[in-house]
Amino acid sequence: MPFEIIRGDITELKVDAIVNAANPKPVVGWGVDAGIHQKAGPKLLAAREKIGVIPVGQAAVTPGFDLPSKYVIHAVGPVWVDGTHGETALLRQTYDSALAAAAKKKCKSVAFPLLSSGNYGFPKDVALQTAVAAFSAFLMDHDISITLAVFDKAAFDLSGKLFASVRSYIDEHYIQSKLWDEYGGASDGTLTVEEGKLLLRQMERQRQLRAKRTEDLFDAAPMAAPPTYQANILPSASAPAHVQNAKLTGAQPSLEELLKQTDASFSETLLKLIDRTGKKDSDIYKKANIDRKLFSKIHNNPSYKPTKPTALAFAIALELNLEETKDFIGRAGFALTHSSKFDIIVEYFIVNRNYDVFAINEALFAFDQPLIGGNAA
Repeated sequence: MPFEIIRGDITELKVDAIVNAANPKPVVGWGVDAGIHQKAGPKLLAAREKIGVIPVGQAAVTPGFDLPSKYVIHAVGPVWVDGTHGETALLRQTYDSALAAAAKKKCKSVAFPLLSSGNYGFPKDVALQTAVAAFSAFLMDHDISITLAVFDKAAFDLSGKLFASVRSYIDEHYIQSKLWDEYGGASDGTLTVEEGKLLLRQMERQRQLRAKRTEDLFDAAPMAAPPTYQANILPSASAPAHVQNAKLTGAQPSLEELLKQTDASFSETLLKLIDRTGKKDSDIYKKANIDRKLFSKIHNNPSYKPTKPTALAFAIALELNLEETKDFIGRAGFALTHSSKFDIIVEYFIVNRNYDVFAINEALFAFDQPLIGGNAA
């Protein structure tokens, strides 16, 4: 995947380079810096000492030594003061410097921590937005996999306003879906979220009681065999003539006739939609957070079956509306449902015409959902 967010220890990642949140001076600091030096061994500090002072906003490269990664990119981020001293611009410069260093070393994969968000005091939402902006711009011109490794939930903070808005959208649609899909009814829209949650709990208890009573009845007497029915199925008035005749006469359409009714495949539809935008293939697959190799597979195989996250990633990149998205992913055999938080989050962004795949993945990660895009099936 060109860009992904994971929870984990950056020192354990098998990538070409990891980025260290380094001290300007050649000393071992705290947090990520201390963990990287501990895992790499004493040779890393000796190599770092040869470099000397690294200015804020700049980066330098050493070998990875005992780390799984070949290189360590030592990037020096700014300290947060109050947001009026050019801190965000300096942080962006730090990311750009580290990415340029990775490209110069011809790295195919690089992992970052959330720079300056620890002891340097950057608000985590600002740090995250700055990182993602740097990654998305870099990926438009480079084929490289970027991983943002956060150690735990405390190190990751989606924008409070966006988080609240997405949470509200999930609650509204997910609860209504549960009331309908699981319990055979829906509220009239007058329930608050908390009332809906309470109703769900009450209905679940009632369902359990009904299930218990049903078990007792089955234990008491054997169930009679159900009656049989002869279906009387009439063809749809909108069905093709040969299909209507086949149903009326009992004759079955041939395989050739059935195949003629098949809609364009996902791959064929994707290529037509890209042509409609007037953009290059690379503009779309990079915007979709899809790597070139996967796109090539899809391009060259008209019957290619993508995963749902991949199909949705292309819908986002093509900036399809909700109905267009449903039709598009339907050609790969998928649907959007309000019984899935993943689907609801993606729908939220489509409805609000926010087609930034990186912002969508931030929200999906924050709500413990799989990310969209990818480099496999």
